[in-house]
Formats: sequence, C-alpha cells, structure tokens
Amino acid sequence: MWEPADEAWEKNLGAATAYFETYGTLAAPVTAAMMERPVGQFLANARKKNGLGKDRRRADRRAALLAAIDLDWNPDWPIDWHRAYATLAQLAAPGGALAHVEPGTVVHGIDLGRWLATQRRDWHLLQDGQRERLAALGVGPAEKPAVPAQARRAAGRASGRASGGAFERGIAALAQYKAREGKAVVPRGHVEELPDGTSVRLGVWLSNNRSRRAGLSQGQREQLAGLGLDWAV
Repeated sequence: MWEPADEAWEKNLGAATAYFETYGTLAAPVTAAMMERPVGQFLANARKKNGLGKDRRRADRRAALLAAIDLDWNPDWPIDWHRAYATLAQLAAPGGALAHVEPGTVVHGIDLGRWLATQRRDWHLLQDGQRERLAALGVGPAEKPAVPAQARRAAGRASGRASGGAFERGIAALAQYKAREGKAVVPRGHVEELPDGTSVRLGVWLSNNRSRRAGLSQGQREQLAGLGLDWAV
C-alpha cells in the first residue's frame, strides 16, 4: 500500500541520486542538501537502526535502492572517512593510479594531502575494507625512513656487545634517533627500534642516565657528550 511517507522517501532518493552523480558517494555530511531536499539528514537517518522502516520487506527494498546508487552507502567505518576516500578516488586517473597529493590540497573542504598522510601512517589501524580501497588507488603504508649509516654502525656495535648491555644499546638508539631527527632531545615516552628489532625506551634511558650521571664512567659520559648531551660533560 502506497503511503505519503513513501512519496517523500522517493523524492529524497532522487536527491540522493543527484548527490552521488555530483560527488561520487553517498557519504554526505548531515547538513548536505540537493534539489532542495535534506539529503544528508535523509541518509544519516537511513543508516540508523530501523532507519529504513520497521517493515522488513520495505526496509530491504529501500536498502537495495540505495545500494544500487552506491554500494558503500552504509560502510562499516566512519562516514567522514569514506567521504574523504571517495573524494580522493575522484582525483585518480582513469586507470586507477593516484598522483602524489600534497598536504594543503583541499577538495570539498577536505585536506586530502593531510588525510592521505594520516592513512599511510596509521595503516595498521585501518579495517581490511579500508586498506583494500586505498590499495586499489595505489596507496599503501608509509615506508619506514632509511637508517643512516652512522646509526647502523652504532647499532651494530651495540648488538655485537652482549656484555655492554643496556648502555651500548641506548647509545646506538640515541645515535640513530639523532641522525634521523637532527637533535638529541627525546620525549620521555619515546621508544626507538634498532635495525636488529631491539626496542629501546630511549626517553626513559636518557632520563635515568642523567639522574645517575655520577655513576657513569668517563668513557660513557664522553659518548653521551659526543651525541650532543651537554649535561654529560
């Protein structure tokens, strides 16, 4: 039986179709409007529990109509994420390749360069479906920076001295950190990973050695001073 609510829903569906044709996604902001219809609110309501109606047959039909427009109309991840992804996908070449996007590249109010850098950095936090969609655009996790030769040599010396223990590993980690960051100021909670897979709680290690400076040997203080720690002199 046809009801007035069905007519309003169909009009909103038409607005959703027009929105998709314009933006390539139904991940609309809740404030979005199209054809003088509140399409963003309409879609947000549709994603809620029983948002397509309590009648199962009607709800299934409506879900199928929305999926016919955009299979990802109700993704398993945040709508804001999918809106940024869909906007990024529009920048891809016809073959699917995505050119480099610099931070500050703003499209539809989204800084795509910054967003993309965040996805690469936090790749391990993404769901499989998110990674699959980004991978289809040629996007992958951020590469770990190459370890400078100076740091590799320091790390090698530390790993080769089992009896040297924690201090040598700390020196290797500090050398690696300074070579990469250009400074020896390390946040207390920072953990540095050496090329051999050893994790060094570098910030804590530095704090402990500073507080126990009097107990360090002359050679140890010289190594610390050589890496730019004035308090070790």
